Amino acid sequence: MLQPLVIGLGRSGAGLHAKALARLAALPEGPLSLAPLVACDPRAGTGDGLAGVTVTRSLAEAARLVSPPDTVVHVCTPPDARAPVLTELTALGFRRFLVEKPLAADRAGLDDIVRLRAHHDLDLVVVSHWLAAELTGRLRSLVRERPLGALRHLAFAQHKPRFLRSLTAPGHPTAFDVELPHSLGVALDLAGPAHLVDAQLDDLRCEDGARPFMGRARLTLRHRSGVRTEIDSDLASPVRQRSVTLRFERGTVTGHYPLSEHDDHAQLVLPDDPHSPRVFRDDALTAFLLRTYQDFAAGRRNDSTVPYDVVRLLCAAKEHCGAAPRTPAGEIPDAPTTEEQHVR
Repeated sequence: MLQPLVIGLGRSGAGLHAKALARLAALPEGPLSLAPLVACDPRAGTGDGLAGVTVTRSLAEAARLVSPPDTVVHVCTPPDARAPVLTELTALGFRRFLVEKPLAADRAGLDDIVRLRAHHDLDLVVVSHWLAAELTGRLRSLVRERPLGALRHLAFAQHKPRFLRSLTAPGHPTAFDVELPHSLGVALDLAGPAHLVDAQLDDLRCEDGARPFMGRARLTLRHRSGVRTEIDSDLASPVRQRSVTLRFERGTVTGHYPLSEHDDHAQLVLPDDPHSPRVFRDDALTAFLLRTYQDFAAGRRNDSTVPYDVVRLLCAAKEHCGAAPRTPAGEIPDAPTTEEQHVR
């Protein structure tokens, strides 16, 4: 029996992971039975309203309630707090980790995690649920089977108003760290390795104040395959949008990812399709957790380098925009080849 342990009960831990784990445990095709959820957050009162969840206030206390070898730790701390938390959890005997995206906020943090993973042989998976989405699967088939010819261009739009959280909960250092890891992972999956061409980053401003680097983020990539990707994410937008447009040799396809956990339907618009838009269920996070827990239970390792490449590209974008200190090239080791609260 696998034991889920959620570290951090902010938006990600309580709002997404805990709820998805409840859905996962109820699935008839579940990955073995799951033990009741244990969570950890040092803030008094946090998680008190989560039914059936045992909430602890320290990592040491959580470790006493579970068996580390049988536990899957969901690390839902901010990206700039990942390495210290993972280091402490590793010292307590935990080896299976499911880490929120992005894996790290800067090159030094990524360096620490890569070394920690290699030294302790950690089974570490970065949350990349857009890669498990039904919509992404359908787009992947279009790219591989080429009914519209070769892929030429990708354009992502990820917009949402995020004023309150950005001004009151400084968990993410830049707008690059909020929405872009989702689309950047999909871009690398669909079009292959890439390098940064350009990046832009704006501050978030309103009458209540301002937050540097948390407004609008844009980046442009050139893939080795020749595909060009443009990603635009505006956290000061008055509307929500999570869309991708794929331009092929002989047509254009548009996909719309679900906007929130309140409705898990995606849409796909195909050229000359009498049934367009095609609308279908797409609970990507639950699908991702199901596959990941099945892999953990079977001892299958996830050695994808995409989450590491996502962080490196995000770091390059931050450096281009002056939002991060430059680090000498080559300082970060390659990733292995065989994503809310700093909990103490």
